[in-house]
Amino acid sequence: MSVKIRLQRHGKKGKPFYWIIAADARAKRDGKYLDKIGTYNPNENPAVIDLDIDSAVKWLQNGAQPTDTVRAILSYKGAMLKNHLAGGVAKGALTEEQAEEKFKAWVAEKEGKVSTKEEKLAQANVKAKEDALAAEKVVNEARIEAAKPVVEEVIEKVAAEEATQEVATETIDDAAAQASKEETKA
Repeated sequence: MSVKIRLQRHGKKGKPFYWIIAADARAKRDGKYLDKIGTYNPNENPAVIDLDIDSAVKWLQNGAQPTDTVRAILSYKGAMLKNHLAGGVAKGALTEEQAEEKFKAWVAEKEGKVSTKEEKLAQANVKAKEDALAAEKVVNEARIEAAKPVVEEVIEKVAAEEATQEVATETIDDAAAQASKEETKA
């Protein structure tokens, strides 16, 4: 039986989510599998990969062949390096402690690179938000400037209407006062 380490698709249309599995090469893509090694979510930036490295190394040592995409994922997470170092230990070129030390150093360096990328992405997001806010302020200021003549016209109309209402109330008050004087005279 030929064993492949490959991706099994899950998720919904347009939003894939993959399981990294060890399966018989003759099995369907989403069919039966022998072991679930991890998950891969390409929808986020950077992609989220959760991998059981020891299980992956065990399958690689037993002869499982990874697909091209899974080989890249295993290499990215260090499973291929750990398999290579385990081969060196088996041949006697390295001790178990030296191999573990090399692997830990590689993982620390890789985590530094990933955290740097995440920081750069976060900074880019903050800068994009700031740029969008600045552009929105410019648009709002332009709208305010464009609306000033209209607002001034409305204010002038309201002031003119208030003035005519005051004149009308004064004339009505004067007429009422004269009428009351005439009544008192009569």
